[in-house]
Amino acid sequence: MNMLDQKAHKPHERLAAHLSDDLSAVDDMIRGRMASEHAPRIPEVTAHLVDAGGKRLRPMLTLAAARLCGYEGDKHIVLATAIEFIHTATLLHDDVVDESAQRRGRPTANLLWDNKSSVLVGDYLLARAFQLMTDTDSLRILSVLSNASATITEGEVLQLSAAQDIATTEEIYFKVVRGKTAALFAAATEASGILAGVSEARIAALRDYGDALGIAFQVVDDLLDFWGGETTGKNIGDDFRDRKLTLPLIKAIAASDEDERAFWKRTLEKNRQDAGDLDQALEIMNRHGALEETRQAALGWAAKAKTALAILPDDPIRDMMSEIADYVVERIN
Repeated sequence: MNMLDQKAHKPHERLAAHLSDDLSAVDDMIRGRMASEHAPRIPEVTAHLVDAGGKRLRPMLTLAAARLCGYEGDKHIVLATAIEFIHTATLLHDDVVDESAQRRGRPTANLLWDNKSSVLVGDYLLARAFQLMTDTDSLRILSVLSNASATITEGEVLQLSAAQDIATTEEIYFKVVRGKTAALFAAATEASGILAGVSEARIAALRDYGDALGIAFQVVDDLLDFWGGETTGKNIGDDFRDRKLTLPLIKAIAASDEDERAFWKRTLEKNRQDAGDLDQALEIMNRHGALEETRQAALGWAAKAKTALAILPDDPIRDMMSEIADYVVERIN
Protein backbone atom coordinates (compact mmCIF):
# COMPACT_ATOMS: atom_id res chain seq x y z
CA MET A 1 0.00 0.00 0.00
CA ASN A 2 1.22 3.51 -0.88
CA MET A 3 2.20 5.36 2.28
CA LEU A 4 -0.01 8.28 1.28
CA ASP A 5 -2.95 5.88 1.44
CA GLN A 6 -2.23 5.06 5.06
CA LYS A 7 -4.21 7.30 7.36
CA ALA A 8 -1.31 8.12 9.68
CA HIS A 9 0.72 9.41 6.72
CA LYS A 10 -1.88 11.61 5.03
CA PRO A 11 -0.59 15.18 5.39
CA HIS A 12 -3.99 16.81 5.90
CA GLU A 13 -4.67 14.38 8.76
CA ARG A 14 -1.28 15.02 10.34
CA LEU A 15 -1.95 18.75 10.03
CA ALA A 16 -5.37 18.26 11.61
CA ALA A 17 -3.75 16.43 14.52
CA HIS A 18 -1.19 19.23 14.88
CA LEU A 19 -4.02 21.80 14.99
CA SER A 20 -6.50 19.68 16.93
CA ASP A 21 -7.22 22.24 19.66
CA ASP A 22 -7.82 25.00 17.13
CA LEU A 23 -10.04 22.76 14.99
CA SER A 24 -12.10 21.79 18.05
CA ALA A 25 -12.61 25.46 18.79
CA VAL A 26 -13.74 26.01 15.19
CA ASP A 27 -16.21 23.11 15.47
CA ASP A 28 -17.64 24.63 18.65
CA MET A 29 -18.03 28.01 17.00
CA ILE A 30 -19.64 26.49 13.91
CA ARG A 31 -22.28 24.79 16.04
CA GLY A 32 -22.85 27.89 18.10
CA ARG A 33 -23.17 30.29 15.17
CA MET A 34 -25.32 28.07 12.95
CA ALA A 35 -28.04 28.07 15.61
CA SER A 36 -31.24 30.02 15.04
CA GLU A 37 -33.75 30.93 17.72
CA HIS A 38 -36.66 31.36 15.33
CA ALA A 39 -35.95 29.02 12.40
CA PRO A 40 -35.00 25.49 13.50
CA ARG A 41 -34.66 24.37 9.88
CA ILE A 42 -31.45 26.41 9.62
CA PRO A 43 -29.40 24.27 12.04
CA GLU A 44 -31.08 21.12 10.69
CA VAL A 45 -30.02 21.79 7.10
CA THR A 46 -26.59 23.10 8.10
CA ALA A 47 -25.88 20.16 10.40
CA HIS A 48 -26.81 17.71 7.65
CA LEU A 49 -23.99 19.05 5.50
CA VAL A 50 -21.48 19.88 8.26
CA ASP A 51 -21.86 16.45 9.87
CA ALA A 52 -21.41 14.64 6.55
CA GLY A 53 -17.65 14.76 6.95
CA GLY A 54 -15.15 16.25 4.58
CA LYS A 55 -11.58 17.26 5.26
CA ARG A 56 -12.34 20.84 6.42
CA LEU A 57 -9.33 21.74 4.29
CA ARG A 58 -10.13 25.44 3.93
CA PRO A 59 -10.53 26.25 7.64
CA MET A 60 -7.58 23.99 8.41
CA LEU A 61 -5.35 25.94 6.04
CA THR A 62 -6.65 29.18 7.59
CA LEU A 63 -5.51 27.99 11.00
CA ALA A 64 -2.24 26.59 9.65
CA ALA A 65 -1.30 29.82 7.89
CA ALA A 66 -1.99 31.85 11.03
CA ARG A 67 0.10 29.56 13.22
CA LEU A 68 2.87 29.40 10.63
CA CYS A 69 3.03 33.20 10.74
CA GLY A 70 3.37 33.17 14.54
CA TYR A 71 -0.14 34.36 15.36
CA GLU A 72 -0.94 33.80 19.05
CA GLY A 73 -4.41 35.31 19.43
CA ASP A 74 -7.81 33.67 18.98
CA LYS A 75 -9.32 35.54 16.02
CA HIS A 76 -8.01 32.89 13.62
CA ILE A 77 -10.81 30.69 15.02
CA VAL A 78 -13.35 33.31 13.95
CA LEU A 79 -11.70 33.60 10.55
CA ALA A 80 -11.66 29.84 9.96
CA THR A 81 -15.33 29.57 10.93
CA ALA A 82 -16.25 32.34 8.49
CA ILE A 83 -14.34 30.53 5.73
CA GLU A 84 -16.19 27.28 6.45
CA PHE A 85 -19.56 29.05 6.43
CA ILE A 86 -18.82 30.60 3.04
CA HIS A 87 -17.78 27.19 1.71
CA THR A 88 -20.87 25.45 3.13
CA ALA A 89 -23.12 28.14 1.66
CA THR A 90 -21.61 27.63 -1.80
CA LEU A 91 -22.17 23.87 -1.53
CA LEU A 92 -25.84 24.38 -0.68
CA HIS A 93 -26.27 26.75 -3.60
CA ASP A 94 -24.27 24.55 -6.00
CA ASP A 95 -26.44 21.52 -5.29
CA VAL A 96 -29.51 23.52 -6.25
CA VAL A 97 -27.93 24.88 -9.44
CA ASP A 98 -26.58 21.44 -10.44
CA GLU A 99 -29.77 19.64 -9.33
CA SER A 100 -27.54 17.26 -7.36
CA ALA A 101 -28.98 14.34 -5.45
CA GLN A 102 -25.89 13.29 -3.48
CA ARG A 103 -22.92 14.90 -1.75
CA ARG A 104 -20.28 13.15 0.37
CA GLY A 105 -22.22 9.92 0.00
CA ARG A 106 -25.43 11.35 1.45
CA PRO A 107 -28.62 12.83 -0.06
CA THR A 108 -28.28 16.55 -0.64
CA ALA A 109 -30.18 19.09 1.46
CA ASN A 110 -32.24 20.21 -1.52
CA LEU A 111 -33.37 16.60 -1.99
CA LEU A 112 -34.21 16.03 1.70
CA TRP A 113 -35.87 19.41 2.18
CA ASP A 114 -36.31 21.57 -0.93
CA ASN A 115 -34.52 24.10 -3.11
CA LYS A 116 -35.96 27.05 -1.20
CA SER A 117 -34.56 25.79 2.10
CA SER A 118 -31.11 25.15 0.60
CA VAL A 119 -30.90 28.60 -0.97
CA LEU A 120 -32.15 30.45 2.08
CA VAL A 121 -29.98 28.52 4.55
CA GLY A 122 -27.03 29.18 2.28
CA ASP A 123 -27.89 32.88 2.40
CA TYR A 124 -28.10 32.70 6.19
CA LEU A 125 -24.64 31.16 6.42
CA LEU A 126 -23.19 33.87 4.18
CA ALA A 127 -24.73 36.49 6.46
CA ARG A 128 -23.25 34.71 9.49
CA ALA A 129 -19.88 34.64 7.76
CA PHE A 130 -19.96 38.40 7.29
CA GLN A 131 -20.90 38.88 10.94
CA LEU A 132 -17.87 36.79 11.87
CA MET A 133 -15.60 38.77 9.55
CA THR A 134 -16.35 41.96 11.47
CA ASP A 135 -15.20 40.20 14.66
CA THR A 136 -11.65 40.11 13.25
CA ASP A 137 -11.55 43.93 13.63
CA SER A 138 -9.82 44.18 10.25
CA LEU A 139 -11.31 46.07 7.32
CA ARG A 140 -8.62 44.55 5.10
CA ILE A 141 -9.67 41.01 6.00
CA LEU A 142 -13.30 41.98 5.42
CA SER A 143 -12.29 43.29 1.99
CA VAL A 144 -10.38 40.10 1.11
CA LEU A 145 -13.22 37.78 2.09
CA SER A 146 -16.00 39.89 0.59
CA ASN A 147 -14.07 40.11 -2.69
CA ALA A 148 -13.60 36.35 -2.60
CA SER A 149 -17.34 35.83 -2.06
CA ALA A 150 -18.12 38.00 -5.09
CA THR A 151 -15.47 36.19 -7.15
CA ILE A 152 -16.93 32.78 -6.26
CA THR A 153 -20.37 33.82 -7.50
CA GLU A 154 -18.88 35.41 -10.61
CA GLY A 155 -17.06 32.15 -11.37
CA GLU A 156 -20.25 30.14 -11.02
CA VAL A 157 -22.16 32.48 -13.34
CA LEU A 158 -19.32 32.38 -15.88
CA GLN A 159 -19.44 28.59 -15.76
CA LEU A 160 -23.16 28.69 -16.60
CA SER A 161 -22.52 30.84 -19.66
CA ALA A 162 -19.55 28.69 -20.76
CA ALA A 163 -21.30 25.35 -20.27
CA GLN A 164 -22.09 23.36 -23.41
CA ASP A 165 -20.16 25.84 -25.56
CA ILE A 166 -17.36 24.04 -27.40
CA ALA A 167 -15.73 27.40 -28.11
CA THR A 168 -14.85 27.66 -24.40
CA THR A 169 -11.10 28.28 -24.06
CA GLU A 170 -8.59 27.33 -21.40
CA GLU A 171 -8.46 31.01 -20.42
CA ILE A 172 -12.18 30.96 -19.62
CA TYR A 173 -11.81 27.62 -17.82
CA PHE A 174 -9.13 28.97 -15.51
CA LYS A 175 -11.21 32.10 -14.83
CA VAL A 176 -14.02 29.80 -13.73
CA VAL A 177 -11.69 27.68 -11.58
CA ARG A 178 -10.05 30.71 -9.99
CA GLY A 179 -13.52 31.93 -9.13
CA LYS A 180 -15.45 28.93 -7.95
CA THR A 181 -12.60 27.02 -6.26
CA ALA A 182 -9.28 28.84 -5.88
CA ALA A 183 -10.68 32.18 -4.62
CA LEU A 184 -11.64 30.81 -1.20
CA PHE A 185 -8.37 28.91 -0.74
CA ALA A 186 -6.42 32.06 -1.60
CA ALA A 187 -8.55 34.28 0.65
CA ALA A 188 -8.23 31.85 3.57
CA THR A 189 -4.45 31.80 3.57
CA GLU A 190 -4.03 35.49 2.64
CA ALA A 191 -6.37 36.65 5.41
CA SER A 192 -4.40 34.66 7.99
CA GLY A 193 -1.22 36.45 6.95
CA ILE A 194 -2.98 39.78 7.36
CA LEU A 195 -4.30 38.73 10.75
CA ALA A 196 -0.79 37.78 11.88
CA GLY A 197 0.65 41.08 10.67
CA VAL A 198 3.42 39.59 8.54
CA SER A 199 5.20 41.33 5.64
CA GLU A 200 3.45 42.03 2.35
CA ALA A 201 5.78 39.55 0.66
CA ARG A 202 4.65 36.76 2.99
CA ILE A 203 0.98 37.73 2.63
CA ALA A 204 1.39 37.53 -1.16
CA ALA A 205 3.13 34.16 -0.82
CA LEU A 206 0.25 32.78 1.23
CA ARG A 207 -2.24 34.09 -1.32
CA ASP A 208 -0.26 32.52 -4.17
CA TYR A 209 -0.08 29.21 -2.31
CA GLY A 210 -3.85 29.11 -1.79
CA ASP A 211 -4.55 30.14 -5.39
CA ALA A 212 -2.27 27.50 -6.91
CA LEU A 213 -3.45 24.79 -4.51
CA GLY A 214 -7.10 25.56 -5.31
CA ILE A 215 -6.45 25.39 -9.05
CA ALA A 216 -4.55 22.10 -8.70
CA PHE A 217 -7.39 20.74 -6.57
CA GLN A 218 -10.02 21.53 -9.25
CA VAL A 219 -7.92 20.37 -12.21
CA VAL A 220 -7.35 17.03 -10.47
CA ASP A 221 -11.07 16.72 -9.72
CA ASP A 222 -11.90 17.37 -13.38
CA LEU A 223 -9.28 14.88 -14.58
CA LEU A 224 -10.52 12.17 -12.23
CA ASP A 225 -13.94 12.43 -13.85
CA PHE A 226 -12.27 10.57 -16.74
CA TRP A 227 -9.50 8.78 -14.83
CA GLY A 228 -11.36 7.99 -11.60
CA GLY A 229 -13.28 4.76 -11.23
CA GLU A 230 -13.57 2.56 -8.17
CA THR A 231 -10.44 3.91 -6.48
CA THR A 232 -11.88 7.43 -6.27
CA GLY A 233 -15.59 6.74 -5.89
CA LYS A 234 -16.32 8.87 -8.97
CA ASN A 235 -18.42 7.76 -11.91
CA ILE A 236 -16.41 7.95 -15.10
CA GLY A 237 -17.73 10.55 -17.53
CA ASP A 238 -20.25 12.45 -15.41
CA ASP A 239 -18.92 15.78 -16.73
CA PHE A 240 -19.28 14.53 -20.30
CA ARG A 241 -22.84 13.40 -19.66
CA ASP A 242 -23.63 16.71 -17.92
CA ARG A 243 -21.90 18.59 -20.78
CA LYS A 244 -19.47 20.45 -18.50
CA LEU A 245 -16.55 21.89 -20.44
CA THR A 246 -13.64 20.97 -18.17
CA LEU A 247 -9.93 21.08 -19.03
CA PRO A 248 -9.61 17.55 -20.51
CA LEU A 249 -12.53 18.22 -22.86
CA ILE A 250 -11.34 21.74 -23.76
CA LYS A 251 -7.88 20.43 -24.65
CA ALA A 252 -9.34 17.60 -26.74
CA ILE A 253 -11.73 19.90 -28.59
CA ALA A 254 -8.96 22.38 -29.38
CA ALA A 255 -6.89 19.61 -30.99
CA SER A 256 -9.80 17.96 -32.83
CA ASP A 257 -10.25 17.74 -36.58
CA GLU A 258 -13.48 18.58 -38.40
CA ASP A 259 -15.13 15.19 -37.85
CA GLU A 260 -14.20 15.16 -34.16
CA ARG A 261 -15.55 18.70 -33.70
CA ALA A 262 -18.82 17.53 -35.23
CA PHE A 263 -18.90 14.80 -32.57
CA TRP A 264 -18.35 17.34 -29.78
CA LYS A 265 -20.98 19.66 -31.22
CA ARG A 266 -23.56 16.86 -31.30
CA THR A 267 -22.82 15.46 -27.85
CA LEU A 268 -22.05 18.63 -25.91
CA GLU A 269 -23.83 21.52 -27.60
CA LYS A 270 -26.88 19.74 -29.04
CA ASN A 271 -27.15 17.22 -26.17
CA ARG A 272 -27.60 14.23 -28.44
CA GLN A 273 -25.63 11.48 -26.74
CA ASP A 274 -25.85 7.86 -27.77
CA ALA A 275 -24.55 4.61 -26.31
CA GLY A 276 -20.82 4.40 -26.90
CA ASP A 277 -20.29 8.17 -27.07
CA LEU A 278 -18.39 8.27 -23.78
CA ASP A 279 -15.98 5.64 -25.10
CA GLN A 280 -15.49 7.68 -28.26
CA ALA A 281 -14.91 10.84 -26.21
CA LEU A 282 -12.25 9.05 -24.16
CA GLU A 283 -10.64 7.71 -27.33
CA ILE A 284 -10.41 11.22 -28.82
CA MET A 285 -9.02 12.64 -25.57
CA ASN A 286 -6.35 9.93 -25.42
CA ARG A 287 -5.51 10.31 -29.12
CA HIS A 288 -4.71 13.98 -28.61
CA GLY A 289 -3.00 13.52 -25.24
CA ALA A 290 -5.60 15.69 -23.50
CA LEU A 291 -5.67 13.64 -20.30
CA GLU A 292 -1.90 13.57 -19.95
CA GLU A 293 -1.68 17.31 -20.66
CA THR A 294 -4.28 17.91 -17.96
CA ARG A 295 -2.27 15.76 -15.54
CA GLN A 296 0.84 17.81 -16.26
CA ALA A 297 -1.12 21.02 -15.68
CA ALA A 298 -2.25 19.78 -12.27
CA LEU A 299 1.30 18.83 -11.31
CA GLY A 300 2.50 22.24 -12.42
CA TRP A 301 0.00 24.09 -10.24
CA ALA A 302 0.90 21.90 -7.25
CA ALA A 303 4.56 22.75 -7.81
CA LYS A 304 3.68 26.47 -7.88
CA ALA A 305 1.90 26.09 -4.54
CA LYS A 306 4.99 24.51 -2.99
CA THR A 307 7.30 27.15 -4.45
CA ALA A 308 5.17 29.94 -2.97
CA LEU A 309 5.87 28.64 0.54
CA ALA A 310 9.65 29.09 0.21
CA ILE A 311 9.83 32.52 1.88
CA LEU A 312 7.70 31.47 4.85
CA PRO A 313 9.23 30.30 8.15
CA ASP A 314 10.90 26.89 8.24
CA ASP A 315 8.39 25.02 10.36
CA PRO A 316 6.65 21.61 10.48
CA ILE A 317 3.41 23.37 9.48
CA ARG A 318 5.05 24.67 6.32
CA ASP A 319 6.25 21.15 5.53
CA MET A 320 2.73 19.75 5.95
CA MET A 321 1.24 22.51 3.79
CA SER A 322 3.76 21.63 1.10
CA GLU A 323 2.94 17.94 1.42
CA ILE A 324 -0.77 18.74 1.03
CA ALA A 325 0.03 20.14 -2.42
CA ASP A 326 1.68 16.81 -3.27
CA TYR A 327 -1.24 14.89 -1.81
CA VAL A 328 -3.78 16.77 -3.91
CA VAL A 329 -2.14 15.46 -7.09
CA GLU A 330 -1.03 12.07 -5.73
CA ARG A 331 -4.16 10.35 -7.08
CA ILE A 332 -3.17 11.13 -10.68
CA ASN A 333 0.52 10.08 -10.50
